[in-house]
Amino acid sequence: MPPVKIRGRAKKGTIKRLLKQLFKRYPGRLIFSGICVVFNVIGNLCSSIFVGLVTGIVTRAIETGVDPFDISARIEADAMGGTFHLATNATVLLIIMGAIYVLGILATWGWNRTMAITTHEFLNDFRKAMFNHMEDLPVKYFDTHKKGDIMSLYTNDIDTIRQFISQTIPEFLRTTLSVLFCLALLLVNSIWITLIVVLCTIAMSLNTKVIGGISAKYFIKAQRQVGVVEGNIQESINGLKVIKVFTHEEESIEQFEKINEELRQYQTEANMKGNITMPINGNIGNFMYVLAAVVCCLLLVLPDFKNLTITGFKEMGNSEASLDAFLSMVTTSLMMCRMFTNNVAQLSQHVTFIVMSMAGASRCFDIMDEQAEADDGYVALVNCNIDEKGNITESETKTGKYAWKHPHKADGTVTYTELKGDIILDKVDFSYDGKKIVLNDVSVYAHPGQQVALVGATGAGKTTITNLINRFYDIKDGKVRYDGININKIKKADLRRSLGIVLQDTNLFTGTVMENIRYGKLDATDEEVYEAAKIANAYDFITRLPEGFNTMLTGDGANLSQGQRQLLSIARAAVADAPVMILDEATSSIDTRTEKLVQEGMDKIMHGRTVFVIAHRLSTVQNSDVILVLDKGNVIEKGNHNSLIEQKGTYYQLYTGAFELE
Repeated sequence: MPPVKIRGRAKKGTIKRLLKQLFKRYPGRLIFSGICVVFNVIGNLCSSIFVGLVTGIVTRAIETGVDPFDISARIEADAMGGTFHLATNATVLLIIMGAIYVLGILATWGWNRTMAITTHEFLNDFRKAMFNHMEDLPVKYFDTHKKGDIMSLYTNDIDTIRQFISQTIPEFLRTTLSVLFCLALLLVNSIWITLIVVLCTIAMSLNTKVIGGISAKYFIKAQRQVGVVEGNIQESINGLKVIKVFTHEEESIEQFEKINEELRQYQTEANMKGNITMPINGNIGNFMYVLAAVVCCLLLVLPDFKNLTITGFKEMGNSEASLDAFLSMVTTSLMMCRMFTNNVAQLSQHVTFIVMSMAGASRCFDIMDEQAEADDGYVALVNCNIDEKGNITESETKTGKYAWKHPHKADGTVTYTELKGDIILDKVDFSYDGKKIVLNDVSVYAHPGQQVALVGATGAGKTTITNLINRFYDIKDGKVRYDGININKIKKADLRRSLGIVLQDTNLFTGTVMENIRYGKLDATDEEVYEAAKIANAYDFITRLPEGFNTMLTGDGANLSQGQRQLLSIARAAVADAPVMILDEATSSIDTRTEKLVQEGMDKIMHGRTVFVIAHRLSTVQNSDVILVLDKGNVIEKGNHNSLIEQKGTYYQLYTGAFELE
């Protein structure tokens, strides 16, 4: 099946969904952080206002010959275009301004600390929820998605969510409030300056939308390409030996350089456009600042301009605005213009970060929205006792015997069927993608204790049959029965618990040898682990390891040989003690001497069990009770070794070397 690319664009409602989860979990912290942001904004704005007030006080003090910093003096002055009439001194204003600055600093510390703690707690839970759901996804999902893309969800995309929560949300709120408050204060001062600010804001918005929008698209492409690069690195590390054996280092480097170059181009375009947005907005802001200064001068010399302010300069005797009120207004307005420009520029940058964050969050939500593996089974596997007459009773304790507990919805009765390992595939049709038929009218009968071998070229459908028995995939048509029960009725966990499997590609996990063997049965005792190792012919080599069964394995057991790893895989299957065993090319990648040990181990665990064997080496399946020869999803021959040799058909030609399996 062709791999499916993970979504690179944000879905609608992603922001709302993420914020909803945040507020649901941390309402108090977010409200507290919001209050701190508001205090920070007020503190920054008050500093500009107080500078204007101090300017008005000092100007009036100079006019009247009073010391503006005399703590006992009360200087009357107009400020903010005559909106405020003050009677105080510069020292008091500076003390108040200092207190406001300290409050702003404390507010900044408060929201940064709170958001840092909240962010990492949220991401910790988010990663766990995503991983837990991933474990519930069907095998099909991992067959159709690249590992590198999935890995990038836990690294690159999660990091964009971290940036969004810890930085973008509070900064976006802060800059938005600052812009709105600045506009309000400018409107109080002068409608002309406000008009200039609005026009320049429109220009900044257009710049952000056009250039910033292009930048955001490239940021998303770069974000998606990171997954491709990570996937390539992972494949190269896993296949490093193959690369070196075939001396494909140059080709591997060339392939990496190609996809890395695409990442460079995307990131370059994204950063070029993104880095241009702020300077352009900054220069528009500089133009606005100069134009506002010109308008302020016109307000001073042209009476018509003065009369067109919203608050106006209050009529004062000779119809002239007081100098202290004018200077206060000019100082405050220009500082507000500068603050407004800086915040709009930052706001445009946050828009890009929001787009990136939402793309990352959307990809994470995509995997969390994937439908978990459906399980509508109701037949359970239970411990049981069987008396001399064959009567089965359920047991709460381990008895070494198992039965299928089958409740019947029609009459409310419960029946018990002994677990024997009778597997039947009856006229099964199957397709992975709904188009190409992989299995066509396949029938397989494996009675308890029988060994069934599946033989055929790569792609003939051998592994597909075992995938259907495990219910990694569900059949299109036909029936699969286990001890006479339709496997669709059996709970998947119980079904798979009754199956042991040894694969060609052995997967060992970071942990001790004992933990890796016990993976087949988590509640197995140490003695059961030792016995399983002996059955698999792994006990001798394990005891020769530096720390025996407590030897730590890392890197998928890189410190062991392929044969030793396979023996551990067999021991893992042996400790599971399942009545049905699936051996998928278990000896294809080991040497002849080790194969003998592995084969002996497999013979021991196969004894008395129903076994499905997939093998290219026909010498390993000669003793099978039934051999099925598959070709393009069809069973073309069936019988034991001797009968198939006598038929002198495909199996005979394969066995004698006339045909090759590949």
